[in-house]
Amino acid sequence: MKIDASMLTRNPLDAAAFSETLENNGFDGVYTFEGKHDPFLPLTVAAGATRNLELITGIAVAFGRSPLTMAHLGYDLQLASQGRFIMGLGSQVKAHIERRYSMPWSKPAARMRELVQAIQAIWDSWQSGDRLQFEGEFYQHTLMIPTFNPGPNPFGRPRIVIAGIGPLMTSVAAEVGDGYFVHPFHTREFFQQVSRPALEMGFSAAGNSEKGFEISSQVILATGFDSDSIAEAKEAARNQIALYASTPAYLPVLEVMDRVDIHDELKRMSKVGDWAGMGKLIDASMVHSIAAVGTPAEVAEHILATRGDFATRISPVAYGTDTALFSAVCKELKTRG
Repeated sequence: MKIDASMLTRNPLDAAAFSETLENNGFDGVYTFEGKHDPFLPLTVAAGATRNLELITGIAVAFGRSPLTMAHLGYDLQLASQGRFIMGLGSQVKAHIERRYSMPWSKPAARMRELVQAIQAIWDSWQSGDRLQFEGEFYQHTLMIPTFNPGPNPFGRPRIVIAGIGPLMTSVAAEVGDGYFVHPFHTREFFQQVSRPALEMGFSAAGNSEKGFEISSQVILATGFDSDSIAEAKEAARNQIALYASTPAYLPVLEVMDRVDIHDELKRMSKVGDWAGMGKLIDASMVHSIAAVGTPAEVAEHILATRGDFATRISPVAYGTDTALFSAVCKELKTRG
């Protein structure tokens, strides 16, 4: 099992020292997410400061960019890292794609399938020199002249890992991707009842084997070295869970938990901006079902007990900037795993 850490820096230049520290402390990968900062630029900096650490976007918003833009970003990061880049993609939700990114939204699972196929077609054209001829429902790429063709990448094309909640998007991950990001808002029961059958459906549809396919479980982490820091981290986790639970796209998780009852009120509170009050609706049982809570040893034990039999890598979603704390979690996971 591989263990990743989240990129906690604000300035992309700080990614060099941060990622080097992670590599020296036994982490296998570092991932960025598309929040307040671009997810690709820090990984470019990290590529020059590390030798073995895998560099992952976890995730980049797929529908906010064109397949050609993504192909160039992936090619260059694969080159800069000497084959250590993993392109993690997610769809985001309709409101953000249309109103934050000002990009089109429709048929997200079908669009994701085609976007990944388009990126792969562009990479294959660069690798082989064959004419680029991709024509789909959402994307068309039929022009690639030598001036804009970087040629074969000596490290091959990057792996693509797709994040999803619903069965359609999860199936797409197995159908066209190299791996699947289990969303942080999940439980073991949800993976077994919803995600696992959907992955198997995708493998079957494409005639793919699960061999070599990575399942990266993102886990909300509420940990600390003492009770006060654990309590603080638990509160941050509670608020994050409340935000997810207010989002209609994540209702399937609440359905499996039999907690759909809190969704409408959380959604109402989010619309009026009552972010502080939302966390109060998330009880302790729900926190412990979704997040890993406790000391580094306790959270490692919980993660392995609930995800150890299906995840090939663990990507903790952590709050704070204490690299010593998260390194302790990594050590506990590797020792026990």
